[in-house]
Amino acid sequence: MASKKIQIITLFPEMFEGVLGNSMLWKASDRGIAEYSLINLREYGQGPRRQVDDTPYGGGDGMLLMVEPLLKAIEVAKANDPSAKVYLPTPRGELYKQSTAKRIATEEQGMIIICPRYEGYDERITEWVDHQFCIGGYVLTGGELPAMILIDSVVRLLPGVLGGETSTEIESFQQDDENIEFPQYTRPETFQDRAVPPVLLSGNHAAIEKWRSENSQPSVNKG
Repeated sequence: MASKKIQIITLFPEMFEGVLGNSMLWKASDRGIAEYSLINLREYGQGPRRQVDDTPYGGGDGMLLMVEPLLKAIEVAKANDPSAKVYLPTPRGELYKQSTAKRIATEEQGMIIICPRYEGYDERITEWVDHQFCIGGYVLTGGELPAMILIDSVVRLLPGVLGGETSTEIESFQQDDENIEFPQYTRPETFQDRAVPPVLLSGNHAAIEKWRSENSQPSVNKG
């Protein structure tokens, strides 16, 4: 598979430097598995002040991102990668799940991610958006964090990033259900009178698999 091109449209490109430049995301870039580009929306603002936002029609508090700067930024991104799909984090979007991350990771098309700000965006920009997604029922100050979540969840699934052939299979939420990954332990066997479950030290693989299955239910880990 060719390098996954990921372009991010944002007013705060500096927010991504630490995230994209470390750990597995950096590894994916260094190996040519993923390619990141940051597009500063301010560069496509209108007038001498490069305005990107304005008050909403009908009244209301806050400002909305204007459609013209957003579309110009999308067109620039499309010129770099014509087949790329456009993603928009929004409360009205589909709840983002592991199955969505898996699907995007297998697609050949690149990604263009819009990061909304202020009170949102002119709704007309959604005509140029391929997928609207929501990461949960809470409010953030902008779309940068949802964009980072989208990137991290997809890039780690690209072949060659994590290394182990099954490392992404034995994880929580693999079937979009409520099952979670079983508890895991490493040395020392006992720490401050807290011991590793004996079954994990038994060498009995059938018993270990049974224990792991029983401890992959949400109720086991509720505090």
